[in-house]
Amino acid sequence: MSQAATFTAGLVQMRSGLSPHANLDAAVRLIEEAKSAGADYVLTPEMTNILEIKRERLFGAIAPEESDATLAAFRELARKLGIFLHIGSLAIKLSSERAANRSFLIEPNGDIIARYDKIHMFDVELGGGESYRESYSYRPGEIGVAADLPWGRLGLTVCYDLRFPALYRALAEAGCSFLAIPSAFTRQTGEAHWHVLCRARAIENGAFVLAAAQGGKHENGRETFGHSLVVDPWGRVLAEGGTDPGVMVAVIDPAEVTAARAKIPSLQHGRRFEIIEPMAEPAHLHAVRGLP
Repeated sequence: MSQAATFTAGLVQMRSGLSPHANLDAAVRLIEEAKSAGADYVLTPEMTNILEIKRERLFGAIAPEESDATLAAFRELARKLGIFLHIGSLAIKLSSERAANRSFLIEPNGDIIARYDKIHMFDVELGGGESYRESYSYRPGEIGVAADLPWGRLGLTVCYDLRFPALYRALAEAGCSFLAIPSAFTRQTGEAHWHVLCRARAIENGAFVLAAAQGGKHENGRETFGHSLVVDPWGRVLAEGGTDPGVMVAVIDPAEVTAARAKIPSLQHGRRFEIIEPMAEPAHLHAVRGLP
């Protein structure tokens, strides 16, 4: 696959509420702003269409993929702007009881060229009354997804996937130079872990990390960390947002992936190994130590 020299990536940071229509309007304005800033590829955050954990309101607002008006509008927008539009994720209805947290990569003609369902479900107890059970409403995905862009291969992931480095190593080994991590990190976990985890995924795989995020106090009361990031293969932050909605852009040079992987070729040095269970302590050692 022939590759263009560089491209401009745009990250859209949002504060999605309970209305898919209002969220669509907000996303369209920011995507158009990213295009005006020169973006060839634009990434939106996790849960672009709605940020809601209450089942009744969630399932009353979302639709199956084939009838989702938000997705149709984004496909038309990609066609209008002539960009690769990566919708970090939408809540997509699979049945009356289950949804998918699904990412869509749309090419400039409006066709969907890749779909990815979030594999790792955010089921956590953070303390202080803050807990989440994503698996209560969402069905986890089972397949890792990579897609070819004109500038190289992109690995698709979503938010909590960030804590599972084996997924990113597998994507890097499959030829991915860019790792997309659209997210809605909580304020608490983001303050503690967001930057170090995004930088680690970039460094250990010699890849660009593109991480568009939700930020601020949402309509449903949830607070997300924001700080959308572009990180280069050496771990340097090229662009960063704050907590408010906005757009960040950065020029991405795929040659930097080649350079980083040449300096530290860890993708070639990985070895398979087994973990041996510890054996019970021999009886004669007990006697030497004077144990019963």
